[in-house]
Amino acid sequence: MTANECIRGRRSIRRFTDQPVSHEVLAQIVETASYAPSWKNTQITRYIAVEGEKKTALAKCTRLFPGNGTIIENAPMVVAVTIIKGRSGYERDGSYSTPKEDGWQMFDAGIASEAFCLAACEQGLGTVILGLFDEEEAAELLDISPERELAALIPIGYPAETPNAPRRKAVEDLLSYQS
Repeated sequence: MTANECIRGRRSIRRFTDQPVSHEVLAQIVETASYAPSWKNTQITRYIAVEGEKKTALAKCTRLFPGNGTIIENAPMVVAVTIIKGRSGYERDGSYSTPKEDGWQMFDAGIASEAFCLAACEQGLGTVILGLFDEEEAAELLDISPERELAALIPIGYPAETPNAPRRKAVEDLLSYQS
């Protein structure tokens, strides 16, 4: 599978089969995703694989958008994407490097999350990146330390659906040139 095929073929999967995700395959996905670029190569993204009863409890942290709870319940595994705070966007003395301040942390989490999803797609797995959930409740359930922040939840599993690609904007709408 080429990068082009993977990017164009990946879809947000919200329904999964019952087939479990092997820990070996997940480790391969994380190893591939570890090559995602990050601010000054800080590599702040960390992953927590959630299965079983804890995954069921995590589904209850989606009262803001109950549909996400259904997706989590249906997935054999959910990967919590966390970041180490205070590194991306900072200089060694603790000052911010740019006006975006610590906003670079979420850039890094987003880049790493998409790299994770593309690596999963290559392995025949489906994913969807979720951002609507009670972050405080989920972080407490997952016992995430104060030095880290929960950025996203990614249900992962073998797809039970093959959604069509949503319509895309024309290149002319996305790209402009200046001289």
